[in-house]
Amino acid sequence: QVQLVESGGGLVQAGGSLRLTCAASGRTFSSTAMGWFRQAPGKERDFVAAINRGGTSTYYADSVKGRFVISRDNAKNTVYLQMNSLNSEDTAVYYCAGDKFGAAQTMPTIVPSLLDYWGRGTQVTVSS
Repeated sequence: QVQLVESGGGLVQAGGSLRLTCAASGRTFSSTAMGWFRQAPGKERDFVAAINRGGTSTYYADSVKGRFVISRDNAKNTVYLQMNSLNSEDTAVYYCAGDKFGAAQTMPTIVPSLLDYWGRGTQVTVSS
């Protein structure tokens, strides 16, 4: 079992940067594919980025490619999302998620409810 807690959200001006952190507890973190999703008001929860167990492969939504970077530190049981060049369309609640048996490459298209672990989310608001 893995518990996830996100932090690092907040209010930022357009063009600015934020780094989100997802702290995980549990012995199986290093064997869990991890990802970030986001949900804006009135919209569905959408894939943002994913990283494989070893941190060697990453995947991104087209809307964030070139601006966001996902990384992980298995020694610290932590996943990060560095967000640069933020714009108002990035405003959402950001969730950390884990897939116990699946691969990170499936996260871009997986139904979010099928993922095994979820954090409670952290709000990111970008002001224009």
